[in-house]
Amino acid sequence: MTNTIYDVIIIGAGLSGIGAACHLTRKNPEKSYVILESRESLGGTWDLFKYPGVRSDSDMYTFGYSFKTWDDAKSFADAPSILKYLNEASKEYNVIDKITYNQRAISYAFDSKENLWHITSVNTKTNQKHTYAANFIFNCSGYYSYEKGYTPDYNGLDDYEGTFVHPQKWPSTLELKNKDVIVIGSGATAVTIVPKIADTVSHVTMLQRSPTYVGALPNKDVLAKFFKLTFPKKNAHKIIRTKNVLLDMVFFNACRKWPNTMKKYIVKKAQKELGDVPVHPHFTPNYNPWEQRFCLAPDGDLFKSIREGKASVETAKIVCFNKTGIVLESGKELAADIIVSATGLRILPLGGVSISINKKPVDISKLFVYKGCMLSDIPNLFLFVGYTNASWTLKSDLTSEYISRVLRYMDKSNFKSICPKTKNSNLKPTPLLNLNSGYIHRAQKTLPNQGDKAPWRVYQNYILDYKMLRIDKIKDAFATFN
Repeated sequence: MTNTIYDVIIIGAGLSGIGAACHLTRKNPEKSYVILESRESLGGTWDLFKYPGVRSDSDMYTFGYSFKTWDDAKSFADAPSILKYLNEASKEYNVIDKITYNQRAISYAFDSKENLWHITSVNTKTNQKHTYAANFIFNCSGYYSYEKGYTPDYNGLDDYEGTFVHPQKWPSTLELKNKDVIVIGSGATAVTIVPKIADTVSHVTMLQRSPTYVGALPNKDVLAKFFKLTFPKKNAHKIIRTKNVLLDMVFFNACRKWPNTMKKYIVKKAQKELGDVPVHPHFTPNYNPWEQRFCLAPDGDLFKSIREGKASVETAKIVCFNKTGIVLESGKELAADIIVSATGLRILPLGGVSISINKKPVDISKLFVYKGCMLSDIPNLFLFVGYTNASWTLKSDLTSEYISRVLRYMDKSNFKSICPKTKNSNLKPTPLLNLNSGYIHRAQKTLPNQGDKAPWRVYQNYILDYKMLRIDKIKDAFATFN
């Protein structure tokens, strides 16, 4: 048991955790905090994933922090560049010395008499448990399990004699040169790996059960370059960030409002990128744009690999694996030396911790999300969750700005706790996330709910969230202060 009581415990030293700590240093420097990180190094996703080409699929002017400029010429950064950026931020704001590594949080217990959270962690090397005490928890543990990704129960997988890997556990010794490779999946990971390895392998096939919308964007933003040459660095960063936020919102809302028109536009652009290779059926999904997450091909790299014959796409269901590869529903067999199952993540809400209040266990799947960053009936616990239709960091930045306002308000009014209460508002529970992706459906029963009206509705809209989190009053009909 520790004698130190911190103002804040931050769980996770990834993009959200480092950002939250930097914001605290900037806006609430009087607050003491420590970051508990379960791994041996900071960076979260960007340190964990080692598959070829791992990169952001959001531009770095919105995926980076509002307070730290992105100075690289490339808009879509690879993992080493993102790690470099995170390390710079953690040093600039003196975060690096506040991180305690190899500490995996396993339980949060709130005592309302003390107005304190007791966080129990286990050392991932020694298995020794340790308890921390804090007034507030910032849960920045991400949304998926770091232990293993999702792999379907493939029929006959044990019969396959080649190498089978999941991108989340990419072997550092895997030799790709002159190999025939199949990448199963059509999401961001598959769309990243295929063009990255296409020049090294003998041939790579992207095998998808159903198509995904893929768009080509230049990796160097001409307007961004102009703004950087014209304005001071920080001003240019704000202008480019605002431009990209607005363009992303316009595109998303156009897809929702005019789905047929936007579908034709996206498919037409894909066909232009593919040249003589037919766009149908591999890039013509049977759902509307942005019902599932949109995939990005920087500089059209995926389309280029297919156009040049280095990569190909198969759209079919898998019947089974055999000794040499995969048998499709049509009877066609695909042989491969290496098969990569880029089939997604396992969602793990709040890092899988158990939560109790006054020794009573809490089931978060019965709760509602408040303002996208707290849970009903749980005091002094803030969640950092990003957007599904835009950059993750846009929302985590807004969450930090909101928390900063809350902390100042509470200090000024001498309050010790904030707890959102639904107060018989007859909320209609609806799924928290607004996409039809498989990994979201698999996790639906473990996630908290959103309501059908503000502030219990998660709008996935930066402008509405900006108003709610940075402009609207802290004290509303649902936030209970003590």
